[in-house]
Amino acid sequence: MVSGRHRVDEEGAPGNGALMFAVLFCLVTLLLLSQIGVQTKFKPSGSLFAQPRFWPSVALAGMLVFGAAHLASLWRGRGAARHIRHRQSGQLQTILVDGVRVLEFALWFMAYVWITPLAGYLPSTLFFMCLLALRSGYRDWRLIGLAGITGAVIVVLFKTMLAVKIPGGAAYEMFPAPLRALMIAYF
Repeated sequence: MVSGRHRVDEEGAPGNGALMFAVLFCLVTLLLLSQIGVQTKFKPSGSLFAQPRFWPSVALAGMLVFGAAHLASLWRGRGAARHIRHRQSGQLQTILVDGVRVLEFALWFMAYVWITPLAGYLPSTLFFMCLLALRSGYRDWRLIGLAGITGAVIVVLFKTMLAVKIPGGAAYEMFPAPLRALMIAYF
């Protein structure tokens, strides 16, 4: 049975995969928090909000608080004893399948990072936005077109308003010089 975004068993309690995710999330957040002093610096001068360590600490503290709240809600929803033993026979398979799905989207991102220097930021973003909309299950061409428009808006915002310096793709070299300069500057 599926309730919201969590798999639930016959009794309406969350599956062990949700509990495992919440536990791992809290553990990884604690690991990151333990490294905050090594990975960031504290400058004796400057305001608190300008400290390089401040915002990462706030983000990690928020992750820990909300992750712990999620873990507590899962724990309270089923009772501690039921979480210890696996109640569903295919639980390990479910966890592995969900892990492969996560890795799949990491591979999509790596493909995007690899193709962008070759094809350029705009074409790569448009292609992957539409492709990922298809992969996510959208089949209505209006929604796929909306994904492409969203990608175009993201590119224009990043390149113009945020002035993010992204090198032009190798494919831009085949354009005439004025068009190539325009493509590199804005797309």
